[in-house]
Amino acid sequence: MPMSDGPVGGPADNPPSPASPPAWRWRLPGPWRVGTALVLLMGSVLLIVSENSSGGTDLRPGRYNDLASLVNNESRRVKAQQEQVAALTAEVETLTAGVQNEEADETRRQADQLRGAAGLEPVNGPGVTVTLSDAPIEDINALSTDDLNPFVVHQQDIQAVVNALWSGGATAVTVQGQRVISTTGIKCEGNSVTLQGVPYPQPYVIAAVGDQTALFQALQDDPVVQGYQVDAADPEISVGWELTLENLVQAPAYDGLLDLAYAEAIN
Repeated sequence: MPMSDGPVGGPADNPPSPASPPAWRWRLPGPWRVGTALVLLMGSVLLIVSENSSGGTDLRPGRYNDLASLVNNESRRVKAQQEQVAALTAEVETLTAGVQNEEADETRRQADQLRGAAGLEPVNGPGVTVTLSDAPIEDINALSTDDLNPFVVHQQDIQAVVNALWSGGATAVTVQGQRVISTTGIKCEGNSVTLQGVPYPQPYVIAAVGDQTALFQALQDDPVVQGYQVDAADPEISVGWELTLENLVQAPAYDGLLDLAYAEAIN
């Protein structure tokens, strides 16, 4: 508790002699002292709440100066979570394999037969690679219009290429090296595309394993891909388009989440 700044106990007209030892007494804190303590306490509580809420991440997303920093940060976070999922999945598979009964064995045999079709096994072979990219940045900066849509790659452009490759008989497709399966969602968020929870900047590399002639023809026949190629050939737009025949395309096994989330109608 704070103490008074001077001696007390004598009348104002009869102060104690200098030789007398000063007398002190405790004084109750004033309102401003109580307020200071409360402010300090509240500040400490807010710091603790912020630390718990952030989970070790930055609560001020505005500190990111460019898209690349944001993409790299999110990619590292998702990669760490994917590694955790992989470890838990391996543990579950080990525990499942330890269950020995006829019904469980038959279910495992059926699941193993479907792994390839579900994209859970790696696939290698000849195929094609398609690379899509935005128009050159210097061309975009020189534009006199605010409509940038024709000059950048959109999710529908990527989806059109992927769908054309499937229709051409592709046995496996990857986007940015990630295996695409029936539940994969390709979403455009700002100037990046999110695939299986991971944001990727352009250029976008789409690869497929399959008969090269059939894949090439399927790309030429798709109307959305045709429209994109027209824009790529237009010098005033010049979005990137590159098609390469590959002797070997390596499509890794899908290693993402397999659980499905869906809505149910209310009766």
